Amino acid sequence: MNPQPGQIWKHSKKGNLYKIITVGKHSESLEEMVVYEAQYENPVSKVWIRPLTMWNEEVEIEGKKVPRFVLVN
Repeated sequence: MNPQPGQIWKHSKKGNLYKIITVGKHSESLEEMVVYEAQYENPVSKVWIRPLTMWNEEVEIEGKKVPRFVLVN
């Protein structure tokens, strides 16, 4: 499932919530990138960018493969 602007997603490892700003393209490679905003106080950055392929990857948590991000709404 591709994220859409305004949706809230939860990071499976940490449980943090993020709001999708947009999905755009990398200026050189044209790879699709997700631009999203932390919905919690983060001293490093409020806005993050991640390749869509990485966004949609599965990660291993306690020996189980789960989506890296899960749609909340």
